[in-house]
Amino acid sequence: MGLGIAILGFALSAFLAGIGSALGISYVSRVASGVLAEDPTKFGSLFILVALPGTQGFYGFLGAFLGMMKIGILGNPVPITLEQGAQLFLSCLPVGVAGFITAILQGKVCAAGAELVAKRPTEAMKAVIYGALVETYAVLGLLATIFLQMGVKV
Repeated sequence: MGLGIAILGFALSAFLAGIGSALGISYVSRVASGVLAEDPTKFGSLFILVALPGTQGFYGFLGAFLGMMKIGILGNPVPITLEQGAQLFLSCLPVGVAGFITAILQGKVCAAGAELVAKRPTEAMKAVIYGALVETYAVLGLLATIFLQMGVKV
């Protein structure tokens, strides 16, 4: 039972952050595509803005992968108790939830940045910086997951 709960936490970590990234990328991609229809030379400036919300999906996967490695699920799984499974489940929530929310919000910030690039291409890095500020909280969610997983004794 503990193993199943832990696996559910790992899946949620990757699933939530991945959905958030997909949604975030879709928001900024729609705006960027419109900008590119008018001026294809702005692709380089827009690419970074489109890619930024995708990082949370990687963070969620990393949180899941580290948890799987902790219990040896990719080789010989270590038997874990219900309590340990619950701890691992809860340890995955910070990166999953933070990744979901920040990726969506970052997509909206980057979409606004793409509109900035449409009108003032020389200001593209300012838009990237605004998007990167949102990223800080996704990184904090990943760090919380890593530290919490380190605290689970298996």
